Amino acid sequence: MNVVPDTSVVVDGRVSERVADGRYEGVTVYVPEAVVGELEAQANAGYDPGWEGLEELQRLADHADAGEISVEYVGSRPSTGEVEGAAEGDIDALIREIAAEHAATLLTSDGVQAEVARAKGIDVDYVEPVVDTEAAEPEEDTLAIEEFFTDDTMSLHLRSGTRPKAKRGDLGEMRYEQIADEPTSDEQMAEWAADVIETARASSDGFIELSDEGMDIVQYRDYRVAVARPPFADAVEITAVRPVAKTVLEDYAMADELKQRFTERQRGVLISGSPGAGKSTFAQAVAEFLNDNDFAVKTMEKPRDLQVGDEITQYTELGGSMENTADSLLMVRPDYTIYDEVRKSSDFETFADMRLAGVGMIGVVHATRAIDALQRLVGRVELGMIPQVVDTVVYIEAGQIHTVYDVETEVKVPAGLTAEDLARPVILISDTETGKPKYEIYTFNRQVVTVPLDEEGEEESGVSRIAKQEIEREIHSVARGHVDVELQGQDRAVVYVEEDDISYVIGKGGGRISEIEDRLGIDIDVRTHDENPSPSTSSDEETSVGSPQGEVVQPEITSRHVVLRLDEHVGDTVEVRADGDYLFTATVGRGGDVQVSRGSAIAEQLEDAIDRKQQITVVPA
Repeated sequence: MNVVPDTSVVVDGRVSERVADGRYEGVTVYVPEAVVGELEAQANAGYDPGWEGLEELQRLADHADAGEISVEYVGSRPSTGEVEGAAEGDIDALIREIAAEHAATLLTSDGVQAEVARAKGIDVDYVEPVVDTEAAEPEEDTLAIEEFFTDDTMSLHLRSGTRPKAKRGDLGEMRYEQIADEPTSDEQMAEWAADVIETARASSDGFIELSDEGMDIVQYRDYRVAVARPPFADAVEITAVRPVAKTVLEDYAMADELKQRFTERQRGVLISGSPGAGKSTFAQAVAEFLNDNDFAVKTMEKPRDLQVGDEITQYTELGGSMENTADSLLMVRPDYTIYDEVRKSSDFETFADMRLAGVGMIGVVHATRAIDALQRLVGRVELGMIPQVVDTVVYIEAGQIHTVYDVETEVKVPAGLTAEDLARPVILISDTETGKPKYEIYTFNRQVVTVPLDEEGEEESGVSRIAKQEIEREIHSVARGHVDVELQGQDRAVVYVEEDDISYVIGKGGGRISEIEDRLGIDIDVRTHDENPSPSTSSDEETSVGSPQGEVVQPEITSRHVVLRLDEHVGDTVEVRADGDYLFTATVGRGGDVQVSRGSAIAEQLEDAIDRKQQITVVPA
């Protein structure tokens, strides 16, 4: 007698069951490679049926070694497309073909498979699927490493050859401390790592979020565990993290204001703060509040570790992309989506796309200041669209709300400038609690600038610094020698140049300096360096001839542009310098570069510096 089992009976252990009770004594069992491929795919994905099926194949091998049956693996391995199409019957069709080819009886507990096989003239042995009727509660699984966790432990850090450490304490007051006297052996680390993976696979409370060569990330109950191994890491390392506090919105300052803000309409919110400050804890509180107030709430996370109620569905990457996840969520149309964490350019673009589609979005962002979270949108989202994407920034520090900013657009003359013809769209960032404006973001002389307002105690305000830089750039475009700029109020400046440059800067009949004044909206008085009562110190000279601070870049000159590659600074505003001397300010675009059109004054300065083999550097603006 010949038997071909399909995946359903291999998973349920029905083949070895029949061998053990004598019904299949002496039979030849043809195991399709299609079954093996499907089980292997399920096991790699961390699904229990895959592992149970592989255990059944081992039992069949043991029966074959004992001479009770013969086992042969037949057929070809299924393609990736066939494995992915298993639910549509691709694997079942391969199994039926093998049963017909070997004139064998098809053993299955799949009713549809049985009926199709009979219709095709194949002998079928149909068995009822296994149903677990035990009423006993399953024993609760635990991780071996849980013994290290105390009530105030946020994270555990284990590594081969080092003493175990943990972060313990209250939010904002965490201590990174040693928690054992003896270094951990390689054998112990391997045992703990295996326990993490197997427990997550076996328990309904866990799943494997990511599995790649050298790295596994597991979510088990409220623990997120990362297991790193060579070659990805230089030693076996386990990092386990869990939330140490669960809060409600009422626990935070400005709770009433935030409740009204979140419920009056869908909003775009960035929750920012340093690592460990309590951003995710606050995001969980917001999610629970919105859900309790009849808003449909979903999350986008990789890995999924927000501790939210069962009514809130947590989504991760779909097909390796959060963009695909966003497309699916737009079909679901949630009222609010919690995006934890927004890091890469693609994350910000996905966040913006969903917000502009009308979905309320709450993003969690790493930032050391509240304004830094908003600046990360610059260069990734069109400047004029930023207030439509994000209208609220919440900055968390030490587990509490430190700052809340309102973000809105207003057509006005930027603070520090006076000419009415300089009015333009300005992004105004105000402190929600006091209503006081704190920053302005706008385009100034073709550059995006972020200007802090009301900086008492500082020698030079943000507006003054930017104005000086722009005046220097404009004068440098026509002057050949050294330039000093002295601001005298908001709308007046004195420029000191070499005596030989006076006529070039002023131009015939004062036409050239008038054009510069019109562009900048500032009255400029041109004088020689001899008339400067406080000439610049030697530090400028040291900067130009010494080793300039900043990141050195190698400009690329194309037929149309001078290009500076700055892949690590997308969205940042930077100053470009030549041997330490300021050239211009620019915002790095989405492509990770600054492109200056050839023929412009800026490009001519830059190309001249390159020709003179000056070192080109960039520094944060």
